[in-house]
This record gives sequence, structure tokens and C-alpha cells, in this order.
Amino acid sequence: MKDAMSLEENRKRIDLIDEEIIRLINERTSMAVEIGKKKAAIGKPVFDAKREAEVFEKITNLNDGPIGHDALRGIYREIMSGNYALQQSVRIAYLGPAATFTHQAAMKQFGDSMEYRPMTTINDVFSEVDKGEADYGVIPIENSAEGIVFHSLHSFDILVGSDLKIVAQIFLPITHNLISHASLENVKKVYSKDQAIAQCRGWLRRNVPQVELADVSSTSEAVKIADKEEGAAAIASVLAAEEHGVPIIWEEIQDMNNNITRFLVIGPESECPGPVGGGKDKTSLVLSIPDKPGALQSMLEPFSKRDINLVKIESRPSRIKAWEYWFFVDVIGHIEDEPIREVIAELEKVCPIVKWLGSYPNET
Repeated sequence: MKDAMSLEENRKRIDLIDEEIIRLINERTSMAVEIGKKKAAIGKPVFDAKREAEVFEKITNLNDGPIGHDALRGIYREIMSGNYALQQSVRIAYLGPAATFTHQAAMKQFGDSMEYRPMTTINDVFSEVDKGEADYGVIPIENSAEGIVFHSLHSFDILVGSDLKIVAQIFLPITHNLISHASLENVKKVYSKDQAIAQCRGWLRRNVPQVELADVSSTSEAVKIADKEEGAAAIASVLAAEEHGVPIIWEEIQDMNNNITRFLVIGPESECPGPVGGGKDKTSLVLSIPDKPGALQSMLEPFSKRDINLVKIESRPSRIKAWEYWFFVDVIGHIEDEPIREVIAELEKVCPIVKWLGSYPNET
């Protein structure tokens, strides 16, 4: 009886805490809505990647547990998502269809309260944002295991000719699952996106070496096929399995546990959150160099002599002249940082093209 009373008292205490939490959440929401009105009056967007990074860092530093940092960030993500929705309808275009990893990444960045619009191609994502039909776009760009996502290579070309900017990045841990109505021994054919199959090839070889592998347009499409075709299975996410009502018969079949895909958030050119500081920003640039000896060294030297961390270089044919290349680079720092400004000024003397593609929090 004493234990039952103790349990009841604990529940009453939780009820009182819940009342206080709800009161404080609504008080916080009211303040956020007021801030939203002030931002609207001066033409600033509702979403602010820099401010979000500051909030997430603050709550992580304040958190002493027992709740984990990721769980706490998830709670705050939905609080902020609900705040955005109260201020205005935020429309997110993403490389679809629904229930893909890109959809999952978009929801990780913006929460459940946004309006999500699946697009068929990368071009469609850019076009939707460029026309103002969507406020932001989300596209996959590279994977830690497989490198650049092949169908996203075109994103670099579009960014060169677009006024849109990279306003945030998303890192999504990728876990692949085998999804089917059939048992493992009865699976005859496995469908998925080419990258998903590549990331699970070792597991497939060891566990179902006899099956036929088939590339399709998306992991979500693969689950649709597995739902209807006898003996078919799909490699896809938990979200895709739930979306289409097909059971998972084997979890986490990816060959690498540390399998992460990086996604970019694109938005209007007017958005450039100020520096977070302390090396917590990333800036993306596109550069071209003349066809002459030492040109590449001349491009890299301004970064090295200022000890600027150049974390990525990707070359792409310019499509203007044969054997002429554009170099897409990511560096640690913000466009408003003096060393970055100095680098750009120096590059403009040796590079025919120097274009800033965006500065954003370097969240990992």
C-alpha cells in the first residue's frame, strides 16, 4: 500500500510539472511570435539557422541529464517548428518522393509543423524556391561512405547560375533496413536506390547472395514495389516502411555503422545569418582557374597562408569550355570574417570566377 501511495504521489508531482512545462512553453511561444512580428516588419525570414544553432548549443550546455542531448534537441526542434507555423506557413521543397531520406532530413531540420512538398528532380527543388512557391529546398549532396551523391552533382552547376544560397546543412545518420512481406529465405529480388544498394552490398552478399538487385528511382519507390510484388524486398528507412505499411524483416543492414549523408538547405539570397563565431561556421565558394602552370597552387595559397581550414574541394567541368573546371570548396569560417574577406579579395586577382554560395552554421 505504501508503494502504491508513493507511486501515486510521484504521478501527482509529474502532473504538476507538466502544468508548469505547458505554461512555460506557451509563454516562450508568445515571445517567439512577437519576435516573428518584428522580423516580418523589417523583412527578415522566420527561419534563422544561426539563431537555431545558438539555441541548440545553449540547451546542450545547460543539460545535465538524465535526458540525452539528442532527445532534448528533438523536443526543442518541435517547439521551434510549432512557433514557425504560428508565424507563417513555411513551405519546404525536397527531392522526393515522400518518406525518403531527404524527406527525413528535411523533417530533422524543420520539424513536423512545416508544409513539405516532394519534387521529382533537383531542378524542380531549385525552381520551386526560386519562384517563391517554396521558402526553402532540401537536397542530398554527399555520403560519408560513397562520396558525392551522383544525381546531386547537377546541384553544383545550378548553384553557379542561381541567386539562391546555401543557408544550412543537415547531417543525417543513415540506417538501412530490409523491408518485405516475405521472409528472408523467400526474398527473390531486392529493390532500392543505387546508393542504398552500394551501402549494403556486403550484408547482401553474406545473407542473400542469390537475390537479384534492382535500382529504382528512390528508396520510397522500392518499398511501394515490395508492397505489391511477391518475393520482393526493399532497402529503405523505418519512415518508408511505416509510410507504406510494409514490415521490416531485418534492421540496420548497412555495411558501415558511421554512415552519414550531408544535405544542403537552399534559400533566398537575402538570407545570410551572421557568424556564429569560434570556427562554428562554414562557407561554400565556387572558383575557376586559368589553364596555366601553378594556377591551382595560386588558388589554394590564400587559404593556407591564413591557416584557414579548407575542408572540401570538388571539381566539375564548367560546361563552357572543354577541359575547363570549376572548383567547389568548403572552408571553415563566415563570409563576414576578415580572413575570409581577405582570401576572396586575393582570389579575385587570380581566379576568373569567384562566387560565394553561402555561409551557414557548421553543425555536425
